[in-house]
Amino acid sequence: MRSYVKRIALGLIFFSLLLFSCTNKKSEPKKEFSVKENDKSQYTIGFSIDTLAIERWRRDCDVFMNTAKEKNTNVIVQNAGNSIEEQIRQIQYLIDKNVDVIVIVAKKADSLTDVIKSARSRGIPVISYDRLIMDADISLYVTVDSEKVGELMASGLLSIDPNGSWFCIYGPQEDNNMAMIRSGVEKVIDGSDVNISYIYYTDGWNYDLSYNEMSRLLKEGEIPTSVICGNDAVANSIIQAVSENCPDRKINIVGQDADILNCQHIVSGRQTFTVYKPITELAHLSARIACELAAGKSVEDLPEITNNIDNGFASIPSIMLYPVAVDKNNMDSVVIESGFHTYGEVYRN
Repeated sequence: MRSYVKRIALGLIFFSLLLFSCTNKKSEPKKEFSVKENDKSQYTIGFSIDTLAIERWRRDCDVFMNTAKEKNTNVIVQNAGNSIEEQIRQIQYLIDKNVDVIVIVAKKADSLTDVIKSARSRGIPVISYDRLIMDADISLYVTVDSEKVGELMASGLLSIDPNGSWFCIYGPQEDNNMAMIRSGVEKVIDGSDVNISYIYYTDGWNYDLSYNEMSRLLKEGEIPTSVICGNDAVANSIIQAVSENCPDRKINIVGQDADILNCQHIVSGRQTFTVYKPITELAHLSARIACELAAGKSVEDLPEITNNIDNGFASIPSIMLYPVAVDKNNMDSVVIESGFHTYGEVYRN
């Protein structure tokens, strides 16, 4: 009897070991595959931005991060607070963190040559976002066509003020987009009866400076018929100066970015029009491409590339989206129907 029980017990032990062995062999490949998949999808993108004080950059950043998150990719955002030196330090920090891709909104177009050289020596692709970085080995430039922005500003004003005296109150001269906007403006008005009587660059996007300069000019009797502004935030400072110093004068004012306050100004008549840039599409596209480059895709294999731009270092593959002029007549169809702002936000006043 004892011998029979012993044989049964040994049989049960052998059967358990066999079952355990078979179970392990079946589950191991699945577990191993799962770990590899997670490792492959965990990339990190560094996003260096000169400032988050401007409404549109906060929107860009939010869309970019949400798109990357959907693709299971981490984003480290570095806000330089309008400091060139801080931006260089922060980009070096991203390099030291060994991120897979760096996306940069440059404070100063030609200030990043050395730190980008450091990134490229480590094999890190660098995307110049919306502002072209000059004299540096960037991998890709993704933007909205700023020269076209200038053309739309000028052509829109030319249709309502064909022989007036215009001011151009741009952003900082170090922002390459301002040079491109100016080029677009001058291309359109060449040969017209328009007189650009004053040009001013707002250092560091300091809107107190643009407000103070416009106030000074108006107090001295220098009153334009139209003002082209570097962006909508500059336009706000000009609107304030005009309302305080010559509220009874009709001055056409245009900007870019379709910020919510400026859309409200347009429907109420305080601003003539803005140039809407498809910022949501730009940020979404850039994040998706950054994820693809992080995963090892080559820039040369990107089907979205539209042209090449000389940045003083090389001919840089570029992707350009196109802007749209927006006034009160197409505010609903362009800004609201695209979901950029809601009807309630634009018309709340």
